[in-house]
Amino acid sequence: MVRVFPAGQPLKSINAWAWRAHSQAYHTRMDMRGAKFHTSNRGTAAVPLVCVRAQGSHAFGIFYGQNPIFVSYDMVLADLILMIFLIQTVRFLLKPFRQPRLVAELIAGIIIGPCLLGKSKRFNEIMFPLYSRFVLRTLGIFALMLFVFVSGVKMDLTLIKRSGKKHLYIAMVSVMLPFLTVMAIGLIIRKLMDHEMAKISSIGGIASGLSVTTFPIHYTVLEELNLLSSEVGNMALSIALISDSIGMNFVTVFEALKQVDVSAGTLVWYLISMVVLVAFLFSAIRPALFWIIDHTPEGQAVHESYVVAILLGVFVVGFLTDMFGLAVAFGPFCLGLLIPNGPPLGATLVEKSETILKEIMMPFTFAFIGLHTDFSAMTEAGWRTLGPLFSMVISGYVSKFLATMIGAFMVAVPSRDSLALSLVLSLRGQVELALYIHWVDKNMIRLPGFSMMIFLTTILLATLTPLISVIYDPSKPYKVLKRRTIQHTPPGEEVRILVCIRDKKSVPSLVNLLEVTYPTLQNPLSVYAFHLVELIGRANPVFIDHDNDPDPDDLSIRFPDSEAIRNALILYQENRDESVKLHFFTALAAKRTMFQDVCKLALNSKATIIILPLERQYDGEIGTAEQWGRGQTLNTEVLSHAPCSVGLLIDKAHRWHLPLTRCSGGTTSHDFIVLFLGGPDSRECLAYADHMVANPNVSLTLVRFLSSNPEGDDERQKKLDDGLVTWFWVKNEANERVIYREVVVKDGADTAAAIKAMAEEKFYHLWIVGRKQGINESLLEGLSTWTDNQEELGIIGDYVSSSDFVDADSVLVVQKQILRG
Repeated sequence: MVRVFPAGQPLKSINAWAWRAHSQAYHTRMDMRGAKFHTSNRGTAAVPLVCVRAQGSHAFGIFYGQNPIFVSYDMVLADLILMIFLIQTVRFLLKPFRQPRLVAELIAGIIIGPCLLGKSKRFNEIMFPLYSRFVLRTLGIFALMLFVFVSGVKMDLTLIKRSGKKHLYIAMVSVMLPFLTVMAIGLIIRKLMDHEMAKISSIGGIASGLSVTTFPIHYTVLEELNLLSSEVGNMALSIALISDSIGMNFVTVFEALKQVDVSAGTLVWYLISMVVLVAFLFSAIRPALFWIIDHTPEGQAVHESYVVAILLGVFVVGFLTDMFGLAVAFGPFCLGLLIPNGPPLGATLVEKSETILKEIMMPFTFAFIGLHTDFSAMTEAGWRTLGPLFSMVISGYVSKFLATMIGAFMVAVPSRDSLALSLVLSLRGQVELALYIHWVDKNMIRLPGFSMMIFLTTILLATLTPLISVIYDPSKPYKVLKRRTIQHTPPGEEVRILVCIRDKKSVPSLVNLLEVTYPTLQNPLSVYAFHLVELIGRANPVFIDHDNDPDPDDLSIRFPDSEAIRNALILYQENRDESVKLHFFTALAAKRTMFQDVCKLALNSKATIIILPLERQYDGEIGTAEQWGRGQTLNTEVLSHAPCSVGLLIDKAHRWHLPLTRCSGGTTSHDFIVLFLGGPDSRECLAYADHMVANPNVSLTLVRFLSSNPEGDDERQKKLDDGLVTWFWVKNEANERVIYREVVVKDGADTAAAIKAMAEEKFYHLWIVGRKQGINESLLEGLSTWTDNQEELGIIGDYVSSSDFVDADSVLVVQKQILRG
């Protein structure tokens, strides 16, 4: 048994078995005139000092008559399980309200705290006794250290160099104006503050914390709202990076001023230790990191021993910064910034640590925060105590919003985008939580003030995040009224095709499609090749225009596929003389937001059609599609938001090889077939096929399906179909490479049987079908139960691409542009 005696109490008054009553004493209302975290070894304890029995590290088990939850090890596990359960439950309940993950985590922490469940003495005795809270705080600080480290790894400081004057101007205004406002408010009401908060260093520290925009929370919220690749998302991340750079200097200055409060000598040692630490990181650690990258084989992950060593280094620099009097998160954050983001090192570190950090470690942080968030303590402290801090916080929030709004207006950002940007940059997050804990440790605020900061942060996040999703629609710019389709492209006008490329395997089939499109000097082709790379190990998306940036920062080293793809397309262009113009782009984006980059480039390039390659693979009799993202995210989102037509190219057989020269002699080398079931998508298929027919090496069979019961026909669509089919037939009547057939069917079974018969009759290299089919529902009646991916490919497209009866090299599923708004 360990005995701890309260200060000022005579020894004889202590009962030898005082530990038995420790629960009741522990939960006695704390003195709110000034309290710190009860685990702090600096200043007054937050709870009365009591005698407690030393806890065992492990229980013998319930069969020995022991209660396992009264052992520290099992107690912490029980606390973790409870926190994870509460977080997931609250997330599920808040999902319809578009709340970010952080709100659910904060609310889960508040639930277990003295505001709700923590009011019950019995609950605290069972779930959160004194000995478990020490462990929770330690693990919570560990989690925050790892969080800021991973955030530093994801940050790409080169984005600051690529940021324009617009971003720099908004960042300066959105930081300096709130800082000056909060400082002015703090100095005006300084006489109303307690002794510690009234210090210039405390006022300046609070002002800098409220004025700085932190990168990690904006990245997290933008990712949840699918805004990372949007205009507002890109701008917010760039401004946040610049703001963080300014904020680190602010924090360093006021940390130094805090040392002066002790003595001038401590300031000297503080500055010396900080310079030594930063110099050590840059002179020793950074070269070691590049040595690890150089000794990692191309295309492979970094060896596990290096990952373990770096993660251990996080705790080493955290120990050093805390020992020197710096914020404990300062060292891990600096170490994270030194690590080159992206593959191989940054991506490996993020992949191996992010999941367990978010799902397992961070709940300890929110449990620790929740246990020290007591709203009733705010009431007891009163307005006289909390009023000055509240005034500074509210003035900081309001001035931050208005300053960003003013800065955005002055650089001609549209009003709706300015409003959304101001809301995004006003968010608070995990870094601020670490800052609040640091303020308590430095005596700048006390626990009632800490509770108020947590309350205001939760309210701010819960209010602003849904507003952002309501105010800003990233797909709105793609809603164009002008026709951008192949059918509406006049003869002789340049056809603009946006080709999306995942990896080297998809290049041959894409190049063959471009080749059979038959670009000539009279009908030129402008190709916008877009290499999409998944964003791993870095936070901010990157968009590269290789015409303006021919040699981007070490892109060819980290992504060797990009250079190989570009060289293959350049070789194709060189063999087509001046009939093909090639523009090459690369984007590093999260899977969930890749569609925004695709739609944005299609809009800016005035593309006529977007080509998305898919790969159909077979395992016995079961066909499975290899997708770009989780499920069908990229394809379905592009189909929903594209400002032009879209083509999904399914490679079934890998039989086409990269063509370097055109076939000569006019001998037909490719047989194509168009399945025309009527409607806008079928008309777009026929318009595309008309370009291919100009190629002397292509023969085309057009099969039009008609219903045996014409009463169900859409008369308007049928007239449009008749007009286009008649035009095509008259134009190619003398062309022996074109065959036109009509098939009359009564239901979907007849349609499927006709397709199967065509496939058995002749091998067609390319099948071209519309995504949405038919002017008469009877053409597809009963077929919907035969297909699994009809949402993406349509009923006929999925049947042709997945059926074993249809043997082909490729299938092209076309969707005509959908006019919106």
